[in-house]
Amino acid sequence: MEYQFIRDPITGFKVRVSDEHALVGRWLNEELAYDDVLSLINLAKTLPQNKQTLVIEGTEVRVTLSCEEALFEAHALFHQTDDISHYADDALELDEHGLVSGCGFEDFMDLLQAWYQFINRI
Repeated sequence: MEYQFIRDPITGFKVRVSDEHALVGRWLNEELAYDDVLSLINLAKTLPQNKQTLVIEGTEVRVTLSCEEALFEAHALFHQTDDISHYADDALELDEHGLVSGCGFEDFMDLLQAWYQFINRI
């Protein structure tokens, strides 16, 4: 996974990632509080020993973390109230591009640890 950290004097810390991992960057930028990064790292480190899965329900993104992968899913995928069949004549369909992203557990842990180090530099 390719990423770049940015420190903007106006908007604060940001991460840019490749297009296929855009949802991961969005989650880091918008949903994971700076104060929660270290506790998430520590919790995630226990997953391989426990063979458990951790699900984090964010405001707009759900993260499912296992000892094998990190899966990011936008809540827009799960909206059952929007029945697009009413718009069948318009040939509309749900575009899932950018609504699902994933990476390996090790890559995610490397990203989290690098992010933690970046946001805690003085």
